[in-house]
Amino acid sequence: MSQHSFRELGVSARVVDALAARSIHTPFRIQELVLPDALAGLDVLAKSPTGSGKTLAFAIPIAERTVPSDGRVSALVLVPTRELASQVTAELQPLAKAKGLTVASAYGGVPLRAQGNRAKSAHVLVATPGRLEDLAQRRMIDLSHVRTFVLDEADRMLDMGFQPQVDKIVRRLPRNRQTMFFSATLDGTVGDLARAYTNSPSRIEGELSNAQPAEIEHQFVSVTADTKVETLVEHIKASDSTLVFVRTKRGADRLVRKLERHGVRAAAMHGDMSQRARERALAQFESGKVATLVATDVAARGLDLTEITHVINFDPPEEDKGYVHRTGRTGRAGRSGTAITFVLPDQQAETGRVARRLGHHAQFEHAGMRAGPAKLLYTSRRGRRSKW
Repeated sequence: MSQHSFRELGVSARVVDALAARSIHTPFRIQELVLPDALAGLDVLAKSPTGSGKTLAFAIPIAERTVPSDGRVSALVLVPTRELASQVTAELQPLAKAKGLTVASAYGGVPLRAQGNRAKSAHVLVATPGRLEDLAQRRMIDLSHVRTFVLDEADRMLDMGFQPQVDKIVRRLPRNRQTMFFSATLDGTVGDLARAYTNSPSRIEGELSNAQPAEIEHQFVSVTADTKVETLVEHIKASDSTLVFVRTKRGADRLVRKLERHGVRAAAMHGDMSQRARERALAQFESGKVATLVATDVAARGLDLTEITHVINFDPPEEDKGYVHRTGRTGRAGRSGTAITFVLPDQQAETGRVARRLGHHAQFEHAGMRAGPAKLLYTSRRGRRSKW
């Protein structure tokens, strides 16, 4: 548990009260480590997994350091996905309101001009790179007065190919600013980016024990094409809140229809859906109207839903990073969770190799399956990952 209260870390009474109104009384470890330097205006590099409580680690300093009398964008939070933009905005709003600040968000899938009008007069802006660069190019927003810049889930931003847009946005910001950089890793390209964007930062890469998942139980289930859906139904009915991953957009829609025929209410979420349809599906899932959300990897990036008890890989991920990202949607903010991967006969070798590399080979073999021979992964000079 944290050794300090929010007040002892330098958080104002108004923000402490706003946190208490949401039943947040004790800082998570990442918050305890970040807040002293962030509140002092220093640059911060934080290695922080999803579900660790990192949003408040930058939301609190933004609320404390942003000046209400400035009517232009003073704080900018850059995130990789629409869903994460909505969630970070919702997390910021109560704190901002307590300090007399306004928050706006900007992301694709909704009318550009209306977003631009709200964004240009907000104190705090939460945005995705593509939409923000579009607004900036059209001169619908001025970023020259940003005093605090946060890059959240930087590793995913690079995975999704956003570095060119991020570089352009950073060039629009004042050099004299505070930068906070949060990522699940600070190695390789992400580390290079972090060093380029920050100035003499505090580096936080310690053990985040009380913010990490209490426990994720990893299971692997052997299925056939004929038994796969029925097995899924059994697992869903035995759980409270389930996120199901599939590989394709069409597969998500098809699986939802099959589940409904088995009496399971589910909602799909994928990249071909409009933003309004995606928000509606997420709202149904969060409210409990549907207990199962069927999503593709892209659509589920950035989801921060602490109540997910089970993640089921209906289609196994193709690589290690995909497995870690998917299973990290459960067991968040100190809660436990279960991650289940369905494995068809012709998927056993590759899925077994992923399990072995990630330390889950015992659970894989306990399911009566055997991994194929290990494959060495290396990075070529062109930066592509290859297999031997």
